[in-house]
Amino acid sequence: MPASPEIKLRAPTLEDGMSVFRLIKRCPPLDTNSSYCNILQTSHFASTSVAAEVDGQVLGFISGYLLPDRPDTLFIWQVAVDEEARGIGLASRMLINLLTRSACSQVSYLETTITQDNIPSWRLFKGIAKRLSTELQSAIWLEKDAHFDGQHDSEALVRIGPFNTDQIRDLS
Repeated sequence: MPASPEIKLRAPTLEDGMSVFRLIKRCPPLDTNSSYCNILQTSHFASTSVAAEVDGQVLGFISGYLLPDRPDTLFIWQVAVDEEARGIGLASRMLINLLTRSACSQVSYLETTITQDNIPSWRLFKGIAKRLSTELQSAIWLEKDAHFDGQHDSEALVRIGPFNTDQIRDLS
């Protein structure tokens, strides 16, 4: 990546689907989804997802969606940052970008799931909660044996909020 790259944050497009698929494959321990899933994320969920691009290359991606029965809650599905773009606060910038969008104007809570050993994700979401001066609550939601047949580590459901648009505006 260039020394001072111009990182463009934008809503993803249908054409970004395969770039996102390849990005996620380069970002272990993230679970890879089918390329079709990533294509749906970059099209059907574009208003609640964000792509970070440098010189036409997708180096970061957050997929999210509004919970159907709780439209005040943005669920973050995945956060991916290419190795060459880590350490510059890109994940945080992408998350704040999402929260400032009109599609998220009614959002006052963030939710996600995180495995116990995913230190970068814990750091990101604890940092966002602190910057928003709000609470972060977590509890095991998906259990290794009960939900994943022992094939995947347990996932904690993380909930951040409440927060308001003024707090988001102050972050951007």
